[in-house]
Amino acid sequence: MPTNMYGPNDNFDIETSHVLPGLLHRFHLAKIEGQTEVKLWGDGTPLREFMHVDDLSKAIFHLLEFKTKESLFNIGSSSELSIFDLANLIARTVGFEGKIAFDAKKPNGTPRKLLDSSLLQETGWKAEISLEEGVKSVYDWYLNNHQEKVS
Repeated sequence: MPTNMYGPNDNFDIETSHVLPGLLHRFHLAKIEGQTEVKLWGDGTPLREFMHVDDLSKAIFHLLEFKTKESLFNIGSSSELSIFDLANLIARTVGFEGKIAFDAKKPNGTPRKLLDSSLLQETGWKAEISLEEGVKSVYDWYLNNHQEKVS
């Protein structure tokens, strides 16, 4: 069972995407449209764990090579951050310099989503791509491949 995944070829649609690609798209549009504020639902406190798809593929290959009697593993980065911190990381990565406003009257969603990946880590595997590095690489992919390009 993998955690929240992100990577190239993700769904960046603002209405139907997961949080990370959706925020990348929203902050990118805010930047190129000269918006001074991005409004987000909730208060920013929910905690999430994210993992780059390349780390997932490496974990799968690792498990194929590792001899174990276990057949089910959680696959995660074992690192979590708040939606507030994620929004700020994405804003910095995109170059959005406006305000991030959280609407606490809107729902937060689940307070915390963190997998226990200790069984997998005991086999010697760990995620290698930091969230900062991963978000930067996905944003670069987005700029080069998505229909909404910077002019």
